[in-house]
Amino acid sequence: MKICMLSSSYPKYPGETTAPFIEEIAAGLVRRGHEVHVVAPFHRDVRRGPIERGVHLHFFRYAPLPALNIWGYAESLHADISVRGRTLLAAPLAVGASVAALLRLTKTLDASGSRFAVRGSTVPDSAVRGSRFDLIHAHWVLPNAVPAAVAAKLRRLPLVVSLHGSDVFLAEQAPPLSLAAAGALRAAAGITACSGDLRERALRLGARPTCFEVVPYGVDASAFRPDPQAGARVRAELGLAPTAPLIVSVSRLVYKKGLTFLLDAFPAILRRHPHAVLVIAGYGDLREPLERQATALGIAASVRFPGQLDRAGAARYIAAANVYVVPSVRDQGGNVDGLPNALLEGLGSGRPVVASRVAGIPEVIDHERQGLLVAERDSVGLAVAIVRLLDHPDFAAELGRSARVRVVHELTWDKTAERFERVYLRATQRIG
Repeated sequence: MKICMLSSSYPKYPGETTAPFIEEIAAGLVRRGHEVHVVAPFHRDVRRGPIERGVHLHFFRYAPLPALNIWGYAESLHADISVRGRTLLAAPLAVGASVAALLRLTKTLDASGSRFAVRGSTVPDSAVRGSRFDLIHAHWVLPNAVPAAVAAKLRRLPLVVSLHGSDVFLAEQAPPLSLAAAGALRAAAGITACSGDLRERALRLGARPTCFEVVPYGVDASAFRPDPQAGARVRAELGLAPTAPLIVSVSRLVYKKGLTFLLDAFPAILRRHPHAVLVIAGYGDLREPLERQATALGIAASVRFPGQLDRAGAARYIAAANVYVVPSVRDQGGNVDGLPNALLEGLGSGRPVVASRVAGIPEVIDHERQGLLVAERDSVGLAVAIVRLLDHPDFAAELGRSARVRVVHELTWDKTAERFERVYLRATQRIG
């Protein structure tokens, strides 16, 4: 099949950690023999070739001023709870440019059979085959399913929409957004969500259940794997004793990741394990507030914030953890992850995981088999679970082994690509 994807985020360079799941989905489909083109907005930091990992990349420009280059790439929302003011100015420009980019890319051959030029694209004319696309696949119902639905209708192509979490949250915030999302979802011949929770919320917005399938994310089990050398390397990087218990969380630093509750839990952990160190890796709007919280709790000397890690660095830090923590919550606005990629990376790395019982997390972790689940926003529960794993390393190791087995057999990106392929086939049959 020939697939056109529209996304508002994509890793800006190889190994970068903005929406890596979009690249993995696209690359997984390429491995299954499909031709995949990804259309995404320009970003000042993009350093990608026209074709990488077999995926054709098209970055379109939309902003007349540099200050308006704020569309996508986790920059449109402040800490994932409120829309930045400049985003409202950029929105009509980006949406219009999205439609134009899709229409240019999906234009069929002219009568002479010559290929067309993709204006503003990083992909040369010779990289785009003249054959007709089979479908348009929009990632995030808001903002991308609306322009994708317009292009799909004009090109008479089936539309597939994938829900990832923050898009459904935005659609729930106001009637105009709900109506826009509902219209796009009803236009779709196929809809996917990474968790059952997102599916139920999308159905309440008006999605048709007959078009729906839950497709969980995967993990690169060759990159995120047990690494006996990682512990010593990471402790050396951080200047820690070789035996220091290491508790790690890797995520964007926004409210829905629940990191404030993890910090609140840490004093109780230190009372039991005084040499333990908490590592909170990632970037985001809450970096300074989290550092101030650690200072106020009197634990700053035992907490490290190494900043954003590339994919290899994230794999190394996760593999080094004695306990890996994913304390996700529904934030003050009601936003919650669909299924955190970082969770799956911890499972793939064979780490004993402590995670919140929220959204799609219980769908991939059986409590006391692949990890320990606690109630969201429960700092006491987090501390008890983490201390339990530090106190019982044999039990922790068994959880890690079971987690790794589940990933290898059920949650690889190749499995995810196979599930998307089935969704595509049904969508094209419906249109046909």
